[in-house]
Amino acid sequence: MQLLSFPEAATPPDLRAQVRALHDAAWPPSDPPAGHDTDTDTDTGHDPALHPRSMLLVDDGTVLAALDVLSKPLVHAGRRYRAGGLSAVVTRPVVRGRGHGRRLVAAAHEAMSRSGLDLGVFTCDRPLRSFYESAGWQLLPGTVLVGGTPTAPFPSDRPGFDKVTMAAFFSAPARESRAAFRHTRLELYPGEIDRLW
Repeated sequence: MQLLSFPEAATPPDLRAQVRALHDAAWPPSDPPAGHDTDTDTDTGHDPALHPRSMLLVDDGTVLAALDVLSKPLVHAGRRYRAGGLSAVVTRPVVRGRGHGRRLVAAAHEAMSRSGLDLGVFTCDRPLRSFYESAGWQLLPGTVLVGGTPTAPFPSDRPGFDKVTMAAFFSAPARESRAAFRHTRLELYPGEIDRLW
């Protein structure tokens, strides 16, 4: 079993095709991941301005689990941070329940901590909170991630969503400011393609 990582656009075509098939099975085109706009989808999936990096758990050429790490600057409470987040986390249905997804999410946490990011922050469906906590992430209680753009915001507390915000504080400045990230609205604004990661 191999843990592979590539800039999304440089992911080998055979692996990328498998990831696309997993995405289509998990989120049919009529029901994309929350905050991802397939009408403006790029050839690779994510907005290149977010520096998408694909992480894959592969066994003998078969993608068992996949996720993407997106990143951008975040200004919060008057301070600037290098922020990253998980997007499109998926495990092949026939191998779910074997720890592959948790292994990949934990590996992403570790890779992000070494990458120069100040913090990782993303939303997930409320029932998945314990899954992410088991892989090293922590709940930001009462925190809403605001995606989209300043003129067309896409908040994680919009009607019909049942999201929680998960985080990890990698740098000393981020750890020192941890309290400022609780019970707040984080204006991430990743754009129109990946409206919410």
